Amino acid sequence: MTSPYGLSGKAAIVTGASRGIGRAVAQALVRAGARVCVTARDPGGVSRVAEELGVVGLAGSVAEPAHLRALTELALREFGRIDVVVNNAATNEPYGPLMDADTDRWREAFTVNVEAPLRLVQCAWRAWMAEHGGAVVNVCTEGAAHVGPNVGAYGTSKAALLHLTQQLAGELAPKVRVNSVSPGLIRTEMARFVWERAEDELAAGLPLGRIGEPEDIARAVVWLASDAAEWVTGADLLVDGGTRVRAAAVPRAYAVHERLRSQAPPDTGGTVS
Repeated sequence: MTSPYGLSGKAAIVTGASRGIGRAVAQALVRAGARVCVTARDPGGVSRVAEELGVVGLAGSVAEPAHLRALTELALREFGRIDVVVNNAATNEPYGPLMDADTDRWREAFTVNVEAPLRLVQCAWRAWMAEHGGAVVNVCTEGAAHVGPNVGAYGTSKAALLHLTQQLAGELAPKVRVNSVSPGLIRTEMARFVWERAEDELAAGLPLGRIGEPEDIARAVVWLASDAAEWVTGADLLVDGGTRVRAAAVPRAYAVHERLRSQAPPDTGGTVS
């Protein structure tokens, strides 16, 4: 059966793809017929995903411009084209009040969450997209639209990524469409400290009655990357289980913010992979 997405034979790069949302996106793109190149910091994780999904992988940090150039060169060498870029890699550090934020970790958040997506799009644009076109999907967050406890650096950097998405959409049209997906609370390792041991409570506070799965985001990313969304650019697709409309449906405090106040993520550098 022919995929309805028009991605058959096209080539995609997905960052932060060794687990969670990135892995689900890579898998969904493969199922839609695309050829995929993945990256993440963990070499073992990249190797596993490459073997399991039948994709090409290159381990490294998106914070390193040389790695992004090498990633682009690998995709072009393997596939002869780059049609889709999915910027998913991110860090949620520094976690805590902004008055306590370490300036070096603050800069790292913007390097990973904002600068790296721009650099990768620049690489893909110069290598292929400027002449042949393509699609970019940036993974932002539902939280970019409001403030929350202890996630100021993450939210601010993701708000910048949201604006970058819209700016690039205007600058790269009509050749390249640039959109974003903004997830709510998703069952990932990076968010485990929020949902673990409180999933029933958190789900009860959402109009759709459950927290999100990586596959929920993957389906949205694939749609935006595909020909099915050929007249969509500069858009942010909210995939949040009704988080922003909860006040009309759920007469209780926002449990996610309560968890953010009382829990902290493990200090692992915070980068999605």
